[in-house]
Amino acid sequence: MIELLQEYWKPFLYSDGVNVTGLAMTMWLLSASIFFGFLVSIPLSIARVSPSRWVRWPVQFYTYLFRGTPLYIQLLICYTGIYSIAAVREVPLLDSFFRDAMNCTILAFSLNTCAYTTEIFAGAIRSMNHGEVEAAKAYGLNGWKLYAYVIMPSALRRSLPYYSNEVILMLHSTTVAFTATVPDILKVARDANSATFLTFQSFGIAAVIYLAITFALVGLFRLAEKRWLAFLGPAH
Repeated sequence: MIELLQEYWKPFLYSDGVNVTGLAMTMWLLSASIFFGFLVSIPLSIARVSPSRWVRWPVQFYTYLFRGTPLYIQLLICYTGIYSIAAVREVPLLDSFFRDAMNCTILAFSLNTCAYTTEIFAGAIRSMNHGEVEAAKAYGLNGWKLYAYVIMPSALRRSLPYYSNEVILMLHSTTVAFTATVPDILKVARDANSATFLTFQSFGIAAVIYLAITFALVGLFRLAEKRWLAFLGPAH
């Protein structure tokens, strides 16, 4: 165990001497996918609750598709499937993008978490108190201003407990990144196991790191909930 830590503590945490690996890579995958997924999910969640079926149905199809298929398959399609299409390889920009394992991994993760986040935010929008919306309209807020100043801020706050679960699930989902040869925590653990045959210790270290990240994320979201959901607490 001591020898394993002495040899692999750097790869497990941040680098193998050449590339970013382990914890640093996992946090980059998580941060990038959550960032892009969050940004895109906001307009999509608004479209998801649109009264127009022509606006609502494409978003509904997208969320159904990505929530209804395994992330592992989505990653394989992004990493190997799309690049196998001749038309993609003929476009220099697409050829360069889909040849990079990191790009494909972040794309797959972002599309996946965006689908779940869209439904979370859409559900929060639907559950809004009708009185809040009517009060905002009485003050002259309509259209995009109504969403920007009232509906979305309220929906985002109310969805925090559910969104925190999505972030943690996304953290655990990053373990499939090794499929695309991305050197995340699990990839380092697999390499350590292959080199030392210390299976329990190698994957045990990985489990402890994931547990520590999860604990930190739960703590951060608890603080966020105390700050932004305090108005939902009992009146004193």
